[in-house]
Amino acid sequence: MHLIIPYAAINSEGFADAMRHLQLPNLQKLLTRLSPLPLDVGDESSLTPPHERTLARALNLNAGDGQFPWAARQAQRLGLDSAGSAWAFITLCHWQINTGHVTMSPLPQLPQAESDELRAAMQPYFAEDGITLHAYEAGCWLAQADIFANLASASPDRVIGRNLQAWMPESKQAAPLRRLQNEMQMLLYTHPVNDARDAHGLAPINSVWFSGTGALPANYQAPDAQTQPLVLDTLRDAALANDTATWLKAWQKLDASEIAVLLQSATSGQRIQLTLCGERSSQCWHTQPQPVWQKFKHIFSSQPLHSLLEKL
Repeated sequence: MHLIIPYAAINSEGFADAMRHLQLPNLQKLLTRLSPLPLDVGDESSLTPPHERTLARALNLNAGDGQFPWAARQAQRLGLDSAGSAWAFITLCHWQINTGHVTMSPLPQLPQAESDELRAAMQPYFAEDGITLHAYEAGCWLAQADIFANLASASPDRVIGRNLQAWMPESKQAAPLRRLQNEMQMLLYTHPVNDARDAHGLAPINSVWFSGTGALPANYQAPDAQTQPLVLDTLRDAALANDTATWLKAWQKLDASEIAVLLQSATSGQRIQLTLCGERSSQCWHTQPQPVWQKFKHIFSSQPLHSLLEKL
């Protein structure tokens, strides 16, 4: 059993104060029963956030920053012809123009019919560049084309709420995608779907984002489903919305539910792993046979929780 918790720590002043007052009794008890692995050190400017790096390692996916082929993996899981093919996620989004910079925000739930209508409208433009669009989820599609091979792209989790300029792909290979992005912005500006959204007071869909780019390694086989980690996104929405109060409540709820179950499993002798991920780094703990003296050492030398979280 391996749980991965993204956004266990947030690198901002407001969240730093909240972490100092965070009370998670089950997590603190659990960590005294587990042994830490080396810290996975990173920085908040990487294209791939720590929780995606952790998941990739567990799934035997080795790639450079921003090149973990999440879309290709999803295409394989859906039974699409992904052998050797390069894929990407295309996510519909809202770009907010601010003074001196542009930020991206996620869309509220989009009806499937509207998502399909927009995909049909965009497909001819993408086809001109050899890109085929496949339905995936409302507001997010799978795209298949050679252009996505070995292309680095930023995860939406990195981009939401931040200045887009730092995350735009600048390579020569990405030039056709930047042009397509501009064309889609013009198409969306006058599309009837946005007229209907405006009538209901909803933010317009005014751009797209490319992510999860790349191809799966030849003959790639994912680990058995029962051994794959579980990613808990309980803290994600509040973190991306910079909502400290909701993030604290979500952590406390997580501590009383999934963390409590994990503690019970560890107490009963089951083998478990827990990975806490921040915006820069991640820390994994796992069960490991320990002498009695070392167990007491862990208990009496355990760090305050906020000290552990501030390293992430």
